[in-house]
Amino acid sequence: MEKRVINPWEWQKKRSYVQAVEVKKAEATLYIAGQTAIDENGNSSTGNMKSQLLQSIQNLEKIIAEAGYECRNIVRLNIYTTASEEFFECFDLFEQWINKHHIQQASTVFEVKSLFETLKIELEATLVK
Repeated sequence: MEKRVINPWEWQKKRSYVQAVEVKKAEATLYIAGQTAIDENGNSSTGNMKSQLLQSIQNLEKIIAEAGYECRNIVRLNIYTTASEEFFECFDLFEQWINKHHIQQASTVFEVKSLFETLKIELEATLVK
């Protein structure tokens, strides 16, 4: 697989994403449905944004590993949140995860009216290998 990052500006580097990712000669593509802070029994979290973000990341990582991919192969990551201000208050946690796995993804943050039950954040990813 060949991956090329297109970043005509520098400012987005401070926000832990890139403007575009071109993929050539990919062996496979994995589309992951939005991952939230729902536990293995299907119970929605009632926790704060930080704890929900952590659980959402853990759930995303579990699916990525089960599928035989690596987090560094995320090329698109959409973030849905019911409270963007709260999300950006714990953005450092998100950035640490991005940096840990050397992820360079095209990304969009959407503030939505609601998510399932008590959920505040949802992560939807596309990966290639």
